[in-house]
Order: sequence, then C-alpha cells, then structure tokens
Amino acid sequence: MSDFKNISRRTMLAAGASALLPLQANAQAAWPTRPIKLVVPFTPGGSNDILSRVLGAKLSTRLGHAVVIENKGGGGGTLGTDFVAKSAADGYTLLFASTSVTTNAASGKKLPYDLFKDLQPIGLLGATPFVIVVGNQVKANTLAEFLALARATPKAVNYGTAGIGGINHLGTELFASAAKIEMTHVPYKGIGHAFTDLMGGSLQMTLPTLASVLPHIRGGKMRALAITSAARSPLAPEIPTAAEAGLADFQLEAWYGLLGPANMPAAVVSKLNTELNWALTQPDIKEAMAREAATTTPGTPEQFTSLMKSEVNRWSKLITEKNIQID
Repeated sequence: MSDFKNISRRTMLAAGASALLPLQANAQAAWPTRPIKLVVPFTPGGSNDILSRVLGAKLSTRLGHAVVIENKGGGGGTLGTDFVAKSAADGYTLLFASTSVTTNAASGKKLPYDLFKDLQPIGLLGATPFVIVVGNQVKANTLAEFLALARATPKAVNYGTAGIGGINHLGTELFASAAKIEMTHVPYKGIGHAFTDLMGGSLQMTLPTLASVLPHIRGGKMRALAITSAARSPLAPEIPTAAEAGLADFQLEAWYGLLGPANMPAAVVSKLNTELNWALTQPDIKEAMAREAATTTPGTPEQFTSLMKSEVNRWSKLITEKNIQID
C-alpha cells in the first residue's frame, strides 16, 4: 500500500510539474512586458551614448516596449558595469558595453564584479578603428618617416591619451611594441585635452578613434599617418592602413556590444541576440554606425564571449610585458 501511495504521489508531483512547464514557457515568451533599461557606463555625448540611443530606439519598436537609456559614468566604465552586474537577471537591465570592459578586466585593479562570472554576453554590434595621428610640427608625412624619427630619438616623442589604462593608452603601447619604438606617455582626463596639446606642439602623437579625430584631420590641424583596421575606412578612404604603411603586425579596433547580468533566461538572451542582429541589418543603424566609422558585426553570444576573452588575454599580456602600472 505504501508503495502505491508513493507512486501516486510521484505521479501527481510529475503531473503538477508538467502543468507548470507551459506557464514557464509562456512567461519567458511574453518577455518583455515593461520598459528595458540600457545602461551606458559613460557620460552623455560620446560614441557609446550616441550608438546606444539609435539602437535603443530601433529595439523599442521591435520589442513593443521602450528601451530607456541611462548614463552611469565613472571609474572608467566600472560603475555602470557594476550596476548591471548586480541587477536582476530578468532582461530588464542591460549594458551597452565597449572595449573598456576588457581593458578594465586586464588592468589588475580590484573590480567589484567579475566580467565572465557576473555578466552575460548577448551580442556584438560592431567595431571602429583608431588612427595614428601626429601634430603638424612633426617632420613626418608617412608612418615610415615617423617610425624612423621615433627610433632615432627614443622616448623623445610624447604621446597623449584619455588616461592611464584606457584603450588609447594600451593601444598606443601595443603600437609601440609592434613598431619597436619607445615613447613617453602623457595622460589626460579626456582625449580632447590631448588634441589641444597635439595642435599646440607639446605632444607629437596620439591614437584616437577615427570618428573623434576626423574633423581635426580634415581641418588640417593634425595629420593622419595610418588607420588601424584591416581595410581602409569608407569614411576616410584616403588614409592608408597600418599594413599598407609598412606595419603589417598591427591592427586595433574598439568594439561595442550588449551585456546583461549573469544567469539571464536563455530564451531572453536568444531573443535579444536575434533582435540585435536584425537591427544591425537596418539601413539607419548601419548609417549611424558609419558616422562613428564603425562597421556592423552580427554574431552569437558565444562569439562575443570568445572576443572578450581574447581581448583580456591580449591586454593582460601587454601590461605584464611592459610593466604598465595602472592605479
């Protein structure tokens, strides 16, 4: 009799669990049922902010609920990233991420989150190249001439960045390593301040994104020697690639992507990835990306995870080899 009762009880529990499955499936299928917060971990006005707003508007129409942009700047992107990492894993709080999440992870600094344990990659938007630029006072019209000048006078070339440990800094050190030159780092609180000193003559070189520096190049205030992508940019086809200019081993791009808190429902991650990849095929998104000199790169969460891991390894190796001290 006891065996029959146990079997009956197990049968009823199984039946009850089976009855819940459609409800759980429907709950996930119904996502979203309210607005979604898209956190940009930087202040308004930069490329991250601009692209997040264009993407948010496009996703809002597809998802049927508003995607609200919220800027949470500070700590080189760590404050906003931490906010998302500690948010509920329900798909209603997302991060508009960029290369900074990997440079921060590689920096050796103690972070309040673990990039790969506390955050869920959703998908990559695209990538934008950097440009090797010099001031007009520098007697070099080509990359080869600049490298010859830098090798002849080690550490005499001053390069400016938006701060220690950021992508401008690490990217320039990667460039110096590939080119076998030594330069002196001058950090600023923003790349705009470096531009001012480059035009003024106290700096000789900097490595900004193409979109941020193109007006100054076109205005004749500084010279572009090479772009760091594999191919020339449609936004500035006159600028040769680093490989074309004689530095075949150097490529560097900043990327943008979507992350969420770890342990998000798989169905929500899949839906977000599908809608993101759809958005990246739309002309207005492509045009917005092109204005930032970025190309769209749809893909899977797994591909995005692989990219981030390779980037963290790349920057960690560079920091160790060059003994870069990041406070």
